[in-house]
Amino acid sequence: LIGTIAFAASGAILGVGKRMDVFGVAMLGLCTAVGGGVIRDLVLGITPPTTFRDPSYALVAIVTAVVVFLPVVRRALHRHERAYELGMLWMDSIGLGVFTVAGVQTACRVGQGDNLFLLIFVGIITGVGGGILRDVMAGLIPYVFVRHFYACASLIGALACALLWPWIGDLAAMTVGAVLVIVLRMAAAHYHWSLPKGDPEG
Repeated sequence: LIGTIAFAASGAILGVGKRMDVFGVAMLGLCTAVGGGVIRDLVLGITPPTTFRDPSYALVAIVTAVVVFLPVVRRALHRHERAYELGMLWMDSIGLGVFTVAGVQTACRVGQGDNLFLLIFVGIITGVGGGILRDVMAGLIPYVFVRHFYACASLIGALACALLWPWIGDLAAMTVGAVLVIVLRMAAAHYHWSLPKGDPEG
């Protein structure tokens, strides 16, 4: 739930910055919060995706985005920008960690526990898929391709979770994977870790 709220808020804030109307802001928040899970379910053959069978998280995402759109909330966020950014970093990191291991868990539940590549893929796409959709819909290069150590943290957490699952059980493996993602994400933000970028001049 924390991750859903954080991702919905990030989508809504981007929508406000792009001067979208309230419907656009709500849709951007919704796609950011549940988009990764929808892609995961489609890859795994879970139809209709869980979001459409249990719309509670979608409703939470829409409400969060609409709240962010309110002028009084936007003014408050602007006044306390530093505190808000820190809070969002924590929520986003927790959401990324939880969503990543939830993707691995879902794949295991549908009988794909022995397919390591699939486990890692759905873990990553559950964690970062919504953010990619958000940025594409807003006309931006996806954040995960150009900023910090984000998708790589999800990859490492998904790999750890998938490898440990048969040895220490589902709950312990998910805990280790999620904590690893959170720690790596926070460290990357603090120390400004980034992957090498392409140089068009050589």
